Amino acid sequence: MKRFNYILPILVLMLRAYPVWGQTPDKILAKIDSVQNAFSDMSATEQMKIIDENSQVKERVVEIRQKGKELRMVRFMEPADVRGVGFLRLASDRQYLYLPAFRKVRRIASSSKSENFMGTDFSNEDMSQSAYSDDYTAQEMSTQNGQFRLMLEPKSGADINYEKLVLLADTSTYVLRKVEYYNRSGEKTKELTIGDVEKIDGYWMGKTMRMKSLDENHETKLELSDIKFNQGFPDSDFSERMLKRPIR
Repeated sequence: MKRFNYILPILVLMLRAYPVWGQTPDKILAKIDSVQNAFSDMSATEQMKIIDENSQVKERVVEIRQKGKELRMVRFMEPADVRGVGFLRLASDRQYLYLPAFRKVRRIASSSKSENFMGTDFSNEDMSQSAYSDDYTAQEMSTQNGQFRLMLEPKSGADINYEKLVLLADTSTYVLRKVEYYNRSGEKTKELTIGDVEKIDGYWMGKTMRMKSLDENHETKLELSDIKFNQGFPDSDFSERMLKRPIR
């Protein structure tokens, strides 16, 4: 009995350190990434609202396509002043922006990754993010109220502008629910929340997202509709030529 009483506190400490037995923080992070990128490809329409500090709202309609975790294309459909503007990701270090007024595709420089994308609260870096484990390691993990809490730090040599991220994900499904962004001074500057999570055609998907800039009282809300998976997009759909194609 004495031996049992001695071992029990050790087991309790181990369970607190690794809430799901046998899973390290990096294994949990890898599962979160795998849920986010479980499909072969996907497409969706986004209803976007950009809300400034005076509660003024700009509404936009965006079309998004993704293949695997690398290829991503975002194109603005409405209103007229942004129609045809596009973003293309071919790799983490190969991102492009197309502005129809100039009829030219511009590669986004590494020095511009921290800049806001088209007046939203998403940076160019955020637009490119697809698998957190590519750029970050999970240093700490805990569980609370049915969610994992992971603290991520950039890998050595990663071209990242954040000092750290804090992720919250459901313990039952590994679906991402919240991301907190910290700048180089250790201050939390942005917060992404994901809601209306549903299983669509076998894939977990959050249908609403809200990115809030805490220091500017500014936010961007996204609502996804017409979500489709595994349509067999060829790689050629993700190219500079397709980025420049007219909106019909």
